[in-house]
Amino acid sequence: MAEKILSNKHNLQVLFEDNHVIIVNKRAGDIVQGDKTGDKPLSDVVKDYIKEKYNKPGNVYLGVVHRLDRPTTGIVVFAKTSKALTRLNKLFANKEVHKTYWAVVKNKPEIENDTLTHWLKKNPKNNKSTAFDKEIEGSKMAILHYKLIKKLNTYYLLEIHLETGRHHQIRSQLSKIGSPIKGDLKYGFNRSNQDASIHLHSRKLKFVHPVSKKDIDISAPVPQDTLWDACL
Repeated sequence: MAEKILSNKHNLQVLFEDNHVIIVNKRAGDIVQGDKTGDKPLSDVVKDYIKEKYNKPGNVYLGVVHRLDRPTTGIVVFAKTSKALTRLNKLFANKEVHKTYWAVVKNKPEIENDTLTHWLKKNPKNNKSTAFDKEIEGSKMAILHYKLIKKLNTYYLLEIHLETGRHHQIRSQLSKIGSPIKGDLKYGFNRSNQDASIHLHSRKLKFVHPVSKKDIDISAPVPQDTLWDACL
């Protein structure tokens, strides 16, 4: 499926939309769902967009299917109907959604193409997950596959496929092998990005549409900055 991007006054990048599903390209700093900050979540922005586009009276239905961390960019899927939400939740739970991430790191991993298996334990107090080599009490197994796909001037671009979907999984696992993501102070990078983003981007998503059963294959353009531009 070709990339199709619609911009609008809500500053929303719509990558795909039909009667049941809407897929957008999240910006750094957006929160997908409301939290204690009280900041307007992306879900509400999408609702406003739908309400205005289709001149809908009353409340707009929108189901949150999955989330991305606030400083992360890229593909987020929402359900426009309860039928789609139930089926999308099942697709995600059954690992029938194939996600590809891009991460820019300063330190080249020792192995250029590898599978990482760790046990992650989340600390709710500092909203951080720690990766361990062996199972410990309260930890969950985390598996990802990565490969080095481009050497930049002083950075490296990794392509990542998740096998599990743990809290801060990519961030904590890459940090564990000594390759924290650019801008990710929380996981060991030495300085933050100016816009508080990190160079982690949900680049591609593939799944079978929950209602039409057509193959959906979406790519999200990277944010506009010189380092991301160099990745293309």
